Amino acid sequence: MINKSISLPTMGDIETIARAELKLIPDELSRHITNVAIRVEEFPDAETEKNLGLESPFDLLGLYLGVPMDRKSTLDTPDGIDMIFLYYRPILDYWCESGEDLDRVVRHVLIHEIGHHFGLSDEEMARIEEQD
Repeated sequence: MINKSISLPTMGDIETIARAELKLIPDELSRHITNVAIRVEEFPDAETEKNLGLESPFDLLGLYLGVPMDRKSTLDTPDGIDMIFLYYRPILDYWCESGEDLDRVVRHVLIHEIGHHFGLSDEEMARIEEQD
């Protein structure tokens, strides 16, 4: 029997958590990003799925798109702002299956997306995640 009194977090809730968690990540990671936008989407779009060779849209929790700080130049014309996409349904699916705290799940996705974008190893990202 399903407990109907439990309400799932909304896409807005995920965005609110992400903005709060982004402010709390350690300087060694946050110094790499400036003016990053956070967007919560239901799933990755078809082009992203194809480009990343996903078997299922549930395979991707988030994605960082942008130019690393060490490659940006004041002479460049920006194509847009850096963005972190958080994929609502895959995050909820992971959260429900894992039983982890939702804030920790969102923090994990943020750190991993920023870390992968800037070439950090899984070990470096795990160390950063453990910092509070």
